Parts: sequence; structure tokens; C-alpha cells
Amino acid sequence: MNADKDPSHAASESMADLMLRALALELDASDRYAMFADAMASANNPEVAQLFRTMAEVEGKHAHEIRVQMGWEEAAPPLPNRGFDPAETIDVDDIHYLMHPWHALKLALGAEQRAERLFANIARQATDAGVRAAALHLQAEETEHVALIEAWLLRVPVPAANWAEDPDPPRYDQ
Repeated sequence: MNADKDPSHAASESMADLMLRALALELDASDRYAMFADAMASANNPEVAQLFRTMAEVEGKHAHEIRVQMGWEEAAPPLPNRGFDPAETIDVDDIHYLMHPWHALKLALGAEQRAERLFANIARQATDAGVRAAALHLQAEETEHVALIEAWLLRVPVPAANWAEDPDPPRYDQ
């Protein structure tokens, strides 16, 4: 279940809890984008690989900013196991070796929109004014990411309907 649809994940009990959630979200997104970049590079799709690498770097910078803000220089406290599913997670099954930058951006857009909704839910349900303000700040950052990705989408061509057809598909010998 996505975190933005599960009310038990929406209300943060403390600032540390909120920032742990935000850190987990950013770290997961950075790791996932780096993994996708490697997959695209190995599939000889350097344009999408570079796009995913850039996205991984951006998410990594956000994680670093959270650590600095919270004084977690080396490592944050562990996130309590609550079945947390980071909102920015993109399913590995959504990645295709022939995907175009447009596809990668659409996946990233969905992830950023889910993160934006997550922080909006946290802000709406927060009982602590500081937590509410921090959640609204995080939501605003995600809103900026959404706008950035939407702008990138305007600069890349929409792929043809037959984009996934490969006249020479990979063969896997067992």
C-alpha cells in the first residue's frame, strides 16, 4: 500500500519522525534512480541513464540537506518498521530497456506527485504546528520537483506508439 493512501502513515508524531520519513523517501529515490541509471547504461541507453543519474544526484542532495538540518551528519536514526513504503518509489517492473527520456520523466513525475501528496496529508493531519510547517515546506519542495519535471517533459519528444518494438531483442540462454 502506498504511503500517501494509508492514513496510518500520514500523521507524524514528531519532527524527528517526519524528517526520518523524508530522509527515507529521498534515500530510496536516490538509490532507485541510480539502479535504473545502471540498468539503462547496461542496455546501451545512455540518454535515459544520464537522466536517471541526474535524478539520483538531486535526491541524494536532498537527503544530505535533511541530515544536515537534523544534525544527522553520519547516519540518521533507523526508521521504525511500520510497513513504510516510500512515496517516491518507482517499481522496477516499470523500467524497460528501450524506454525514452519521456518515459523516465513520466515515472519520476508520478513519484514526485506521490511525495507531494504524502507531505500534504502529513501537514493536514499534523497536530504539532512545527511538524505541520515542516511538512508544508517538504510539500513545497516536492511541488518544485513536479514543476521541474513537467518543464523537462515539455523539452523531450513523446515516443512513437511502437517504441518498445525491438527488431533484435536480447536473448537469454540458459
